[in-house]
Amino acid sequence: MKTIQTQKGRTLEAIIYPLLVLIIMWVVFLIDRYFHLDLYKYGVKPQTVEGIKGIFLMPFIHGQRDFSHIINNSIPTFMLLGALIYFYREIALYVVLFIWLGAGFLLWYLAVNTQSYHIGMSGVIYGLFGFLFISGFFKKYLPLQAISLAVAFVYGSMIWGIFPMEQGVSWEGHLSGFLVGAIVAVAFRKKGPVPPKYRYEIEKEMGIEPPDLEGEWKERRRIWEEQQLQKQEEIQQRVEALEAKKQLQENPKNQSTENSSTDSKNSSSTQGFGVNYHFIPKKKKED
Repeated sequence: MKTIQTQKGRTLEAIIYPLLVLIIMWVVFLIDRYFHLDLYKYGVKPQTVEGIKGIFLMPFIHGQRDFSHIINNSIPTFMLLGALIYFYREIALYVVLFIWLGAGFLLWYLAVNTQSYHIGMSGVIYGLFGFLFISGFFKKYLPLQAISLAVAFVYGSMIWGIFPMEQGVSWEGHLSGFLVGAIVAVAFRKKGPVPPKYRYEIEKEMGIEPPDLEGEWKERRRIWEEQQLQKQEEIQQRVEALEAKKQLQENPKNQSTENSSTDSKNSSSTQGFGVNYHFIPKKKKED
């Protein structure tokens, strides 16, 4: 019962917290769009003092000209952040903070064009993508590996965003996010969900000698072969007994037939030979 409640609570958190992040993103975007505040100036301006504030504010600022920028960032933000909270609940906050600040700082430090502003949640998105993709293989845990493959399948095309292929796209921000996400995955490789342990693993940790499974299998095989051999011997004995019984049933008939034929031969051969004749004397007639 507690497990079900825990799963329900984790599912709700994986939905509610990403929604709160999206609400903040959209509120900031709509205010900027309709009041023309030009909030892009609060983004990351590389290698400048005024651009440092963008490390903290950049993820919530999007281009005000149209909706495409924020829409493209909303769906992966909800999906990847939800997956992080559901599967890495205990360390999700630390992962997000490290990716958020680390990617922003790396972008501020490494980006070449010092006259441009970098805005948007894409740096964090690429960081979450890198973390989920790499962390699942460190864990050797099937559900997390499945999540890694799903992320690679759904957002695998995102990898092209780390290369300078399209003008006006912050590929440095994407690359910074992905690198930081990978580093965080390596740093937290021993944290997060742990795959269930099998009995032999627990016994090994407790110093209990594992069972000799191969020896047990051989012993069971030997016993089974002996039983099969014994059954075959019993069957053979039954077959021999039935054959002997059948022969016994046939032998008396042959003996009776042979005896009757012998008697008839003896009677025919002894006619006139060795036969006792009885003579009854006639009585004399009296005169």
